[in-house]
Amino acid sequence: MNSETPDLSEDLRDGVLWITFERPEARNALTFAMYERLASLCSDLPTDGTVRAVVISGAGGKAFAAGTDMTQFRAFDTAQDALDYENRIDAVLEAVERCLVPTIAAINGACTGGGGSIAAACDIRIASASLKYGFPIARTLGNCLAAGNLARLSELIGAGRVRELIFTARLIEADEALRVGLVSEVLPDEASLMARAKALADHVGSMAPLTLRATKEAMRRTRAATKVDDSDLITMCYMSDDFRTGLEAFLGKRKPEWTGK
Repeated sequence: MNSETPDLSEDLRDGVLWITFERPEARNALTFAMYERLASLCSDLPTDGTVRAVVISGAGGKAFAAGTDMTQFRAFDTAQDALDYENRIDAVLEAVERCLVPTIAAINGACTGGGGSIAAACDIRIASASLKYGFPIARTLGNCLAAGNLARLSELIGAGRVRELIFTARLIEADEALRVGLVSEVLPDEASLMARAKALADHVGSMAPLTLRATKEAMRRTRAATKVDDSDLITMCYMSDDFRTGLEAFLGKRKPEWTGK
């Protein structure tokens, strides 16, 4: 497999596909091309047994992925732009969820925004002790998480904790992430994290593939059965003065002044 996206690498080794976000200078903030390549890799895996598991991680030692590259939001002009963006991201996350083999997020450092959503869509999450996970959008951009993202998070850590996490804009660190079930293991550093990711991928990749595939899809369908229309909420946030203010303040390294408009 050869990468079509310079900011995302892929490497198939011994039946495990290693997908790595490669923008360390931007804490692996995700471009649309990176999102799309991740989706295509997860959607187009061969079913002949050559790929038995997928591990997703971030390069540079400081971040798994620090959300969407926010400069891309400057092009938003209409409500449809916002809806198209959320639909596009939802399709990427669904591709990760629908991946025919087990997916493991090996999280080192910051895992926020879109990076946090990708990790939540994986089957298993393990982390290093440097983990900082969250969605600080109430402090930074003033946008919102789509209902599907909120449902995934609620399934993992509970609705009450999701509200508290969003409302306070704080980041969960490794010990708490393990305690609340966000991650299944915490390793002391990046090297041990990646070694454990390999061992775990080899282990789950040795299990009955149809059992794993059926389990993944049944759980996805259960959550999809409660899918709601949140287009009005997305439009309200992304088309607001607050969102434009938050975006420019973040990019300009200033504190935004919210007006609720």
